[in-house]
Amino acid sequence: MKRVVSIVLLLLLLPALPAASPVPGAGGGLTVSAPSAVLMEKETGTVLFEKNARDTGFPASVTKIMTMLLIVEAIESGAVSPDDVVTASERAASFGGSCVYLEAGEQMSVHEMLKCIAVVSANDCAVAMAEHLCGSEEVFVRRMNERAKELGLEHTHFSNCTGLFDDGEHFTCALDVALMSRELLRHESIKAYTTIWMDSIRGGEFELVNTNKLVSRYPGCTGLKTGYTSTARYCLSASAERAGVEYIAVVMHCDTAEKRNRDAETLLNYAFASFRLIPLRAEKALPALPVALGRQDTVPLRYDGPESLLAPKGGEPSYALTLPASVPAPVEEGARVGTLRVSLGGETLAEVPVCAAEAVRRIGFGGLALRLAGSLVGL
Repeated sequence: MKRVVSIVLLLLLLPALPAASPVPGAGGGLTVSAPSAVLMEKETGTVLFEKNARDTGFPASVTKIMTMLLIVEAIESGAVSPDDVVTASERAASFGGSCVYLEAGEQMSVHEMLKCIAVVSANDCAVAMAEHLCGSEEVFVRRMNERAKELGLEHTHFSNCTGLFDDGEHFTCALDVALMSRELLRHESIKAYTTIWMDSIRGGEFELVNTNKLVSRYPGCTGLKTGYTSTARYCLSASAERAGVEYIAVVMHCDTAEKRNRDAETLLNYAFASFRLIPLRAEKALPALPVALGRQDTVPLRYDGPESLLAPKGGEPSYALTLPASVPAPVEEGARVGTLRVSLGGETLAEVPVCAAEAVRRIGFGGLALRLAGSLVGL
């Protein structure tokens, strides 16, 4: 019960990551064969391409992006440890499809279970972990749907933790898959699993080969999850990072595995070739701003808003900081006192608020008198 409470509290505290507005003109002339697709930059959530992005359908094992997210959040919250032992139930061991053929009563660590889910999409391990975290898959799926709501996934509903069964109540869309992928990638620890190409369990007796072929062939690939059933067809959320910029390409319901991979590569290639992140912070440190009639003479400053912006490649950005000579006390923490204008090619990209980093109270009569007396003594 304590473990379940810890997971619930963590989920309530984590912020949602909505998608940013598409870049004007992005994706022009770009085509993919997938019936539904999205290309998103991870840090800002900027959508660079979409095709039928809100059309819902059965996602197959792409479902396990949310399953892995809940597992990683449980680990990072301390609700479970990677070294904790998980015992497979008869129900978990009964699952077919993609699996590692757990036997009822077989024990594996959380670390090995997560590795099997990430690398070979093990249905039996996903159910075993759901039961370990929440007591039953039913309760775990309830958490999945709660987390989906917190992330603002408006076109998603889960009825199982594997994506093995299509009962008409289990669906999502390309945009929502990109958003849950973005949330999962916030946890750098997951990449230790999703970037594995080949590994093994049971002391090397059972080999694992990643179902995501881009892990072995696409430079900078960081994951993320494949899916296939005869209903869903071939689905993929592919992520890749180069030079500190990471993109997520989601393609859903493709005719073949190769078309799935080719579409994802097309989207990722387009992103890396065409865009870059521009910092919304000047390199020079912000000065302290003088405060008139304050209990302290200056107030430290900070930037507000996102730290970067996605823009087309080409040219160097310029930064212009506008601040008043001073501000009168009292100053509230977070009060906007100035603006950093970020421009590229003569066009303004963003106006970043510059705010007071702490509060400054107005000086009282006694303090003012002492200050005046001190200035007179110094004459």
